[in-house]
Amino acid sequence: MTTFSDLTGAVTKDIQTTLTAQEAFNWLVEGHDRFKSESPRERSRADMLDGAAGGQFPYAAVLGCIDSRAPIEQIFDAQIGDLFVARVAGNVVNPDVLGSLEYACKYAGTKVILILGHTSCGAVGAAWGGVEDGNITGLLAKIKPAVDTVQAKVGSDATPDNLNACVAENVHVACNALRAQSDILAGLEKDGTIVIAGGVYNVAKGEVEFLTKP
Repeated sequence: MTTFSDLTGAVTKDIQTTLTAQEAFNWLVEGHDRFKSESPRERSRADMLDGAAGGQFPYAAVLGCIDSRAPIEQIFDAQIGDLFVARVAGNVVNPDVLGSLEYACKYAGTKVILILGHTSCGAVGAAWGGVEDGNITGLLAKIKPAVDTVQAKVGSDATPDNLNACVAENVHVACNALRAQSDILAGLEKDGTIVIAGGVYNVAKGEVEFLTKP
């Protein structure tokens, strides 16, 4: 088994191909551990650029929010060629995101999809408060199922705890949306080719809580 510490440059096709979905997920967790301990893995920039010139073979794809406090590559100590990253307010799933993730997994060989929410999410707060304005309205409608679920349990008081519970529920909603709206991703997960996981990044603590793991 190739370990992340074996890498000197970019992830190669051979490395990506031999990784299991579980091993690729472990690389995300290990990268986050390095981020938390402020001990990033050093690799040759020249070697990574040389590898990138020959193609890309990311081991994971992360769907996150656009929030500036959640720098996805840094959070997982990722470098050139490591990750596909899609970002949209509230880390919601839409057809373009689905198509991007289908490409990442079916055609580019990625082994993990991580849906990453974060605490103090403005999009979740806006959906909780029923904001309607321009194209924001349609985006927030995708978060409304999580709002309805959490409000049914705790009421409509927009406390930090309640909003962060909604952030976590919204991650679960997004994970389930991948499976329900994409036969490709659901099939790849079912046969063990990929894993779909979720997590919440705490913007104050700099830590990810993984909600679902393979």
